[in-house]
Amino acid sequence: MQLRLEDLDAHLAKGLKPCYVAHGDEALLANEALDAVRARARALGFGERQVFSVSGQGFDWSAVAAQAASLSLFAERQLIELRIPGGKPGKEGGEALQRLAAALHDDLLLLVSLPRLDKAQLSSAWFQALEGVGATLRCDPIERRALPLWLARRAARLGLKLPEGAEGEQWLARLADRVEGNLLAAQQELEKLALVQPPGQPLRFEDIDGRVMDVARFEANQLGEALWSGQLQRCLRLLDALQAEGEAVVRLHWLLSDDVRALRRGVQALSAGQPLPMALRAARVWGPKERVFERLLPVLKPAALDTLLVAVQQLEGICKGLRHPGWPAEPWAAMRHWLLLASAALQGKALSLR
Repeated sequence: MQLRLEDLDAHLAKGLKPCYVAHGDEALLANEALDAVRARARALGFGERQVFSVSGQGFDWSAVAAQAASLSLFAERQLIELRIPGGKPGKEGGEALQRLAAALHDDLLLLVSLPRLDKAQLSSAWFQALEGVGATLRCDPIERRALPLWLARRAARLGLKLPEGAEGEQWLARLADRVEGNLLAAQQELEKLALVQPPGQPLRFEDIDGRVMDVARFEANQLGEALWSGQLQRCLRLLDALQAEGEAVVRLHWLLSDDVRALRRGVQALSAGQPLPMALRAARVWGPKERVFERLLPVLKPAALDTLLVAVQQLEGICKGLRHPGWPAEPWAAMRHWLLLASAALQGKALSLR
């Protein structure tokens, strides 16, 4: 069964499944989920714990099988934990996991930690076998729009009192800007606030500016998501942060130019009379970007995209050391200039290129 993280505590209060699988890129959420399962297991008498780290093709899966079949002299119930950082157990490992899933019983608990899995891995026989006998927990990063609510819940757990009404929402938004993309640091910053904040006293904006470090971390693909969502200020902030983190401007150009071509394919499909779902398939996008493009395609003008495509080609030359009249010579400044042009195109404004 698939289990949401927010439902885990209520689920554990009713008992334990034979197997729990935590998979995803957010280490804090995965560690907390597995810690909760371990704590419940200890309370139910699972006194022995064996941990195996699966690394490379040479891992000895027979050792896991032997441990699962052994009886402890010191504990009647045992917990076996498998850590598979690569996410791919291989053919031998996949078969071993299926056999292990079939052999689980009330006195044997299996925990498996994995990174983010693709569609093929989620559909694999070994993953389906584990999900069939236990519960899987998806531990993805918290999106920016959901981050304030996540922070509010964490603050409440620590006894922090937030300002009321709109001021509280602004406080959470300011905090989210400082910790986005770094949940572990976000938790640590909240814990620091809880240590120094007088009990019962509401937090203030000054508490963020003076006590919370800017620990935000961003991914390159977030730049396009912010741009096409119409969030120009966030987009420019992302650009500055990615530059400071050492991201390659050439890679950002490649991602954005790919978006422009995808938008152009989708708009052309709509102009040819294809319905929106077929136009989205023509654009070849998926995930969060698909939702953004679904809103954009019906309102974008082909002429604006054609001009924007010319601009992205000019930007490519600048990123490779060439100059172009009317453009900044420095690649990062030119990227900022292009983002402003793209934002104007989204707002239906005429673009002028020189």
